[in-house]
Amino acid sequence: MKPSSIAEPRSLQQWLPDIVFGFENLTSHKLRSLLTMLGMIFGVAAVVAMLSIGAGAQQKVMAFIEQLGVRNLIVEAKESHNWQELQKVRKNSPGLTLSDYQIIRKNVSDIKDGTPRKRFTPGKLLPKPQQDTPIVYGVEPSYLEISHLRVTEGRFFDGSENEAAAPVCVLGAAAKDSLFGAAAAIGEYIKINEQWCHVIGIVAPQLAPQTEVSGVRTEDMNNLVYAPLNAVLYRLEDSQSFLKDEIDGLYLHLASPETSTTDAEVVRGILNSSHHNAGDFNVIVPAELLAQQKRTEQLFNTVMVAIASISLLVGGIGIMNIMLAAILERTREIGVRRAVGARRWDIIRQFVIEAVLISFAGVSTHCVARWMVHHCDNQLNSSGIRGFHFGGVDIRHLSGGQGCAARSR
Repeated sequence: MKPSSIAEPRSLQQWLPDIVFGFENLTSHKLRSLLTMLGMIFGVAAVVAMLSIGAGAQQKVMAFIEQLGVRNLIVEAKESHNWQELQKVRKNSPGLTLSDYQIIRKNVSDIKDGTPRKRFTPGKLLPKPQQDTPIVYGVEPSYLEISHLRVTEGRFFDGSENEAAAPVCVLGAAAKDSLFGAAAAIGEYIKINEQWCHVIGIVAPQLAPQTEVSGVRTEDMNNLVYAPLNAVLYRLEDSQSFLKDEIDGLYLHLASPETSTTDAEVVRGILNSSHHNAGDFNVIVPAELLAQQKRTEQLFNTVMVAIASISLLVGGIGIMNIMLAAILERTREIGVRRAVGARRWDIIRQFVIEAVLISFAGVSTHCVARWMVHHCDNQLNSSGIRGFHFGGVDIRHLSGGQGCAARSR
């Protein structure tokens, strides 16, 4: 065979008979062609599904880290849960205190704003929660901007209410549903331990981590009750407060994210000095977590593509085996074509066309199926159900914050 015979340009009219003949050969063996296409269908589906699931999970974590704020520093206290642990820690450290917060604010000039935090789970709560008991967060009004909260109903408490330790509170989305269901909550009262609190606002839903993210608490960020810090310290402290630090968290809002790493080292140095290297706190830098998560995502995607590509390779091997079997079955046809003048390249081109048609049909079938799933998802979204994505990343839930009420019915 001359090399020039392979390189000869062919027009569409010359390719069309070969394509039609290849299509006829495939349709004459429907079952064999279908089984061969399944290799490509499931191969492409495996690649898309694995990348979708991996990307969805990674994006969820990255979205939560971004929610923490790349310009924030978060200090979390490692609290003792029994008297023996507390005694061991208190020999070296007084725990996280309001004095620590004030010293940090005076010595770190890059801090634009901040708030201490006192959290606890109330022993008694009225109305009785329908699900998990909400956690109480005692914070200052600046927490609203630092944590990017959005008030959907009512308002957030202000500085005067914090100074007066006013018995007011703002509910998270899940806490509102758990305590009041579909009923209005603004203007109502809830009883936290022995203190009645006036509900003045409700915040929009937030992302919550499904697994621990480098020291960040794995708690439902929607099942929270926000109250003024002074009200929590002086009105709502529970019977186990003597086992805990004066405060258990600090949120520090920086002027620029570029200084977050150096400022974090300064904060660690201040706390290590006052706590005598007791190691009873964690300093969380969301900007570092975000950069680390992006590097992890790149590595994860590379591994996922390599694993999923094996499915495509298996599909290609399946097509190769079927085409080899087809060649052995059609030796008489090949001999007749060679006898009437067909060249070797003509025979090779015919089988290559059939292999391409099988691959194209398999990929097209997968794309049509994926379009149908996407179309159904759009229809569900337009009817008020959202959160279902191809690849099984998210689950459906009713919009408008009525999920709990719908489940209770």
